[in-house]
Amino acid sequence: QVQLVETGGDSVQAGGSLRLSCTASGLTNSYYCMAWFRQVPGKEREGEREGVARIYIGGGTTYYVDSVKGRFTISQDSVNNTMYLQMNNLEPQDTSMYYCAAGLFGGHCSSSYSNYIYWGQGTQVTVSS
Repeated sequence: QVQLVETGGDSVQAGGSLRLSCTASGLTNSYYCMAWFRQVPGKEREGEREGVARIYIGGGTTYYVDSVKGRFTISQDSVNNTMYLQMNNLEPQDTSMYYCAAGLFGGHCSSSYSNYIYWGQGTQVTVSS
């Protein structure tokens, strides 16, 4: 059974930094992709989530949505089965619930939230201006 547990959400001022962590258990091979998604404002009822960053566990390839490139960094600690999202120069529009997700894709990580089958409970990030 796969479990994902996120920590690190908080309230910060614009320009500040946070590091989110996602500790995984039950991922049995390295063909998984892990990703950070965030809730799309106004789409809570539909459950629509925007892909922020993703990483292929087997090879370390990373992907980012354009709005966070140069500010966010996704990384993994394979020894401790933990994925991180370092978020720098945070902006008010980064405010959202952030979710860790995992899916089995092989070498290319899907950007669509509907393709990920394992999810954490979410951690809230609030950025004030």
